[in-house]
Order: sequence, then C-alpha cells, then structure tokens
Amino acid sequence: MRAWQAQQLGDPSEVLRLVDLPEPTPGPGQVRVAVRASAVNFADTLMCRGEYQVRPEPPFVPGLEVCGDVLEVGEGVTHVAVGDRVLGGTAVPAGGFATQCLMDAASTFAAPAGLDDAASAALMISYQTGWFGLHRRAHLREGETLLVHAASGGVGSAAVQLGRAAGARVIGVVGGADKVTMARELGCDVVIDRREQDVIETVKEVTDGRGADVVYDPVGGSAFTQSTKCIAFEGRIIVVGFASGRVPEPRLNHAMVKNYTILGLHWSLYQQHDPQSVLDAHAELVRLADAGQIAPLVAETYDFADTPAALARLAGGSSTGRIVITA
Repeated sequence: MRAWQAQQLGDPSEVLRLVDLPEPTPGPGQVRVAVRASAVNFADTLMCRGEYQVRPEPPFVPGLEVCGDVLEVGEGVTHVAVGDRVLGGTAVPAGGFATQCLMDAASTFAAPAGLDDAASAALMISYQTGWFGLHRRAHLREGETLLVHAASGGVGSAAVQLGRAAGARVIGVVGGADKVTMARELGCDVVIDRREQDVIETVKEVTDGRGADVVYDPVGGSAFTQSTKCIAFEGRIIVVGFASGRVPEPRLNHAMVKNYTILGLHWSLYQQHDPQSVLDAHAELVRLADAGQIAPLVAETYDFADTPAALARLAGGSSTGRIVITA
C-alpha cells in the first residue's frame, strides 16, 4: 500500500515521504480499512512536529480521521463487518494518510448515508468535540447566546451548526470579509470581523450588555482574553484548543469576581472513561445530519498525492472549513 510516512519529527512538508508499506494487520479491537477520504486536522501537523499529546515514535503514518470501507476485522469486533462504509478515528502509527489504515473499533462508526465520503471523514472529531463541549460540559440551553471563535474554521463551524441546532443565538468571530460571508451562510446570527471590529464591545452591544452565556474557544491567546471580558454572569468558557499558538494563563481571581466558569475539553478522554456516551453522541450527530441540521463544511479537497500541501494549507491559518484528502 502507499502511505505518507513521517520519517522524523518536524514540519510535515519536510518530514513526510510517500512510501510503499505492507498492509497493516488489525489487532484485537481494530479494523483494517480501505481509505476513501482523510480529513486534515491541526493535530496532524502537531503530531508530525512531536508537539501533540499523542507522540508516536517515527516512522509513523499520521492522519487521525477517515471514511473508508472495512476490509478486515480484528478479534472481538462485532459492530462492523467487512464491506461496511465507516468513519472514525485511526490507530496511529497506521494512520489515515495512506491507501489503507487501521481504526480502533471503539471510534469506528457507520457513515451516514446522507453524507458523502469527504463530509463523513470530517464528521467525528469536530462534531464530537462540539457536542461534548456544548452539551456535556457547558450544558448549552435553548435561547442562550453562544460565542464561537474561528467560526468559519473546521472546529468552529461545527460548533456554530450544533449551537443553532440546540436553539442558541450564535455570534461568530472570524478574521476577514470572505470569512464573514461564510459564517453567515453557516447560520451565525451575528458575525464579528475581528480585523475590523472590537470583539468585546460588539458582543456587549448585541447582547444589551449581558455578554455571551457560552464561549467556544479553539483559538486561545488573545481570543481567550477577549472572552473573559464579554462573558455573561454564570457564563461558561470552553477551552478546546490553541490554534493561535499561545496557551493563555487564566486569571482565576477574575473568574471569581465575574462568576464565570472555565471548562477544559479533551474529547478523546470520553472514549476511555465513558465510551457509551461517544456512541450516543454519534447517534445524535447522525440524526442531526439526516435531518439536514449539520453538515461538515468541506471547503477544500486535495488529491492523495498532494497530502503535504494540504497540511501546509491548514497550518498556514488562512483556510476556512475542513480540508479533506480524497483517494
């Protein structure tokens, strides 16, 4: 099989090599899949650099999220069978930037019939993260105001759609006029261009001074600081990631004085501590997808041969929606 292998740690454009490898063999609780499409995640670039929380030793094949067809099932796998079209998380070092990969059965789900391969590949991580962040951690309620940073990006766009599906009023923060248009099309009730508008003042203005009840922050850095200054009484800030490259240092005295909550979210921990909740969340996401209430925003697709370019595009920070590599 063909695969993009990180042969040492570093920038993906420098360390990924297209190689021929033997077909992987699924162990207990794993499945082997012929890859139809692979979604690109920021975590893939971090993994290549050795900066992600999962740190495989080189050489390894990155690619955390795929849609494909089951070719073989390992011992103990009963919920999927050979020939099934599935989506989910891969078992690095046999990751998804390859013609075949391994998937952990616990994160392998039936792909919704209503989504094509590219959209199915992009469903799991962003939408599971959004669902657990908004519902399990923040307990978002109908009628509340949700502020989403990087609202036109892959992670943010999922939160926008899930917030709308939950009946929230959604304020999206983006950077640039082109992203304003996309955020509006996604369903944001209010869109703030951080390059042209003051985020704090605008949030206060459109909420009559109350602020946002829930903030979804995959950016960190100055975005987190802005959130603390426009959060509502008993508001909840969900810390999802640090795409800005800067991990903020919260002022806990400020959280105490303003009576807001800072919530950390590491979605994959639910696979370890409460796997049934992950299955339940997937069932709800399939229901929402079949009802047309959510659909991954696949903005760009790349051929398998251009995998390093796809990772470079995402790492550059100017992309919108999800980037997917197709077989």
